[in-house]
Amino acid sequence: MTYAIGIDLGGTRIKAVAVTPDGDILEKVMRRTDDDEGDDATWQAGVRGIAEGLQANRDAPADHIGVAGPGIAAPDGRCITWMVGRMERLVGLEWAPVFGRDTRVPVINDAHAAMLGEVWLGAAKGCDDVVMLTLGTGVGGAILSGGRLLQGHTGRAGHLGHISLDPDGPKSITNCPGALEHAIGNYTIKERSNGQFASTHELIDAYRAGDKEAARIWLKSIDVLAAGIASLINAVDPQVVVLAGGITQADDALFEPLNQRMDEIEWRPFGPSVPIVKATAGEFAGAIGAAKHALGFAAGSH
Repeated sequence: MTYAIGIDLGGTRIKAVAVTPDGDILEKVMRRTDDDEGDDATWQAGVRGIAEGLQANRDAPADHIGVAGPGIAAPDGRCITWMVGRMERLVGLEWAPVFGRDTRVPVINDAHAAMLGEVWLGAAKGCDDVVMLTLGTGVGGAILSGGRLLQGHTGRAGHLGHISLDPDGPKSITNCPGALEHAIGNYTIKERSNGQFASTHELIDAYRAGDKEAARIWLKSIDVLAAGIASLINAVDPQVVVLAGGITQADDALFEPLNQRMDEIEWRPFGPSVPIVKATAGEFAGAIGAAKHALGFAAGSH
């Protein structure tokens, strides 16, 4: 049986899948990342063990392995070339020797991988033009244009959380003032609420309960998110916008005011709006996308 393994190296958990080229998920595995434990060789051996376990349950070794991780992936897919503040052991690491393989193990940014997972088996299945935003601690993103992942000249394309929506705002880690992720990312919620709320989930619970201050803070964040999405729609003209990440668990508290605001500001020259949908590939989307990327890389369509 032909199959690929995709491994998503998250800051908290490592997720891996074995999947056929037709999209049949054969097995899923999840374990703690433990990035701050052990030396590099020991940690790499742990990741290799995940791949070995998936292959031990099949009749043959995987035809392809792909890896997703945080940071900027090299344009040629050899490794992560830039990452600051977490999982810095990934920088410059080529995975083929780790897995004992003679052929390239392509590496891709984790948000890019999640979008490929959604396009292959999730909310954007069958689409060629997609914008994806991951709303969590920060805001990540990815763009599919004409059926191809937009990676850019250096591999940093898709950092949609760092588009500027307030030139007078505080600077993000990329030196960008008033970035989208500052307006809605969970990491700024204490700052945005003057310490009133410790998490976005607390803010949303208060919003649902009718708290006026929570409504002011939350709806301001929604306004900025809508402005960012409208700007991205104008820039790249997607068929669909996919939202993923923990903040999307707000469901109607997110999508109802967001769609109301989009009705006011979205440019719709041909009538219909661009659908804004919740991701459906689940927490293994990045691993699925890493496998898909490996299959495409092997076929020369990366």
